Amino acid sequence: MRPDARAVEDAPPVGAVYLVGDIGSTYTKLVAVEAGTGRLLATAAHPTTVGGDVLDGYDAARTALLDAIGGPPEITEMACSSAGGGLRLAVVGQERLISAEAGHRVALSAGARVVAVTSGRLDADRLRELRAASPDVILLVGGTDGGDELVLRHNAGRLAGARLAGARLAVPLVVAGNVAARDDLVAMLRARGRLALPTANVLPDIGVLDPQPARAVIRQVFLDHVIGGKRLSRQPRFGELVRAVTPDAVLDGVTLLARTVAAADETAGDVLVVDVGGATTDVYSAVNHPGEEFGPARQAVAELPDRRTVEADLGVRWSAPGVLDAAAAGGLAVDDLAGPAARRAADPALLPLDPGEASVDLRLATLAATIAVRRHHRQVAGHGLHGVTHVVISGGVFRHAPAEARQAALASLRTDPVVGTLLGSAGQAIDGHYVLAAAGLLARVDPRTGGRLLRRYLIRPGP
Repeated sequence: MRPDARAVEDAPPVGAVYLVGDIGSTYTKLVAVEAGTGRLLATAAHPTTVGGDVLDGYDAARTALLDAIGGPPEITEMACSSAGGGLRLAVVGQERLISAEAGHRVALSAGARVVAVTSGRLDADRLRELRAASPDVILLVGGTDGGDELVLRHNAGRLAGARLAGARLAVPLVVAGNVAARDDLVAMLRARGRLALPTANVLPDIGVLDPQPARAVIRQVFLDHVIGGKRLSRQPRFGELVRAVTPDAVLDGVTLLARTVAAADETAGDVLVVDVGGATTDVYSAVNHPGEEFGPARQAVAELPDRRTVEADLGVRWSAPGVLDAAAAGGLAVDDLAGPAARRAADPALLPLDPGEASVDLRLATLAATIAVRRHHRQVAGHGLHGVTHVVISGGVFRHAPAEARQAALASLRTDPVVGTLLGSAGQAIDGHYVLAAAGLLARVDPRTGGRLLRRYLIRPGP
């Protein structure tokens, strides 16, 4: 299949160019961004070649992209990836409502798909559950700094020698609990042959959540151990190219978007991003004016100003039946969608080849977005998200829908009592060129260019 490559701005580049890729489970998307100006020169997409070497599809898109911008200028390449299922992470905590919840929030902020959360003392049943979840990384948390160590030490000991079905539970361990016990536990785990990486406590005190050190270590584990372990490519270049798991990059893009919005208008409020995919629907929010709602007096586990929730039962392909179940439970009309949803779950590669099928996709995506935003709001209500002024809708269904149909779908989204109240009169944009992930990667190396990219293509009213 030939790559789909399109020029976005006609003028050729006048200087260096960033070539930024998002290697997804289904499609690999690339964009060419002019350094300094943030001009989006061209985009390209190709089906991800997961069955072979993922760089085959990447290189095909890369060649088409360079052709679209008129040749190979001075380029810097980087990418994020969710191919092969992205980053699967399990959280082992001391108790569900505090330490395990803190670990769960940190894992989501790191772009992980949280496949298991267990709390309390690990026993044989819980170890079997961990094994069945097949995590790429385990985040071990428990106790505030200087507080209780007993459960944390017990769980580290069980993980150190865990043998399930005759095999060691051999995945990297990020130890982010009570610092009084951390060094001893890391030494013990390493002595038992486990890959253990220490970092700061995610919950150093009640009501204080410190995600960034653990998030950085999780990201590095993904790059150093998970990417290669998934055997997505035989080429060392793949490991050098990928800088982050895709949701991690998108969250960085949302954070940069909020900062860019606030810099342009100090009265601007919060930012909300809804990304509807085939298997999940992700919702991101960034609070520009968190205020005292994030103080330790309000809750045992502080909220993060930049947050992500993942709805694994809401998607327009693999999870399409889950959309209908959730919509019906939420009082939304699902009409005659049962048959089309079942067909999509049975054939995730289905393409909407006629207007009727495209309309079904848009209805499913709108339902998924409505339920996902309701759930996100429920989780963060009362903790800062109340003044949304900028909304970004992402996902292939919305990108490819005709403008009129897309406007009708977004108008329908706003008629929901919960969603409509949250969004109010916020301006909205469609991430039609996959710039959020690109801006998130650029935020780490050239935030000025990343911010200008967002100003050009997402900070504007209307779809």
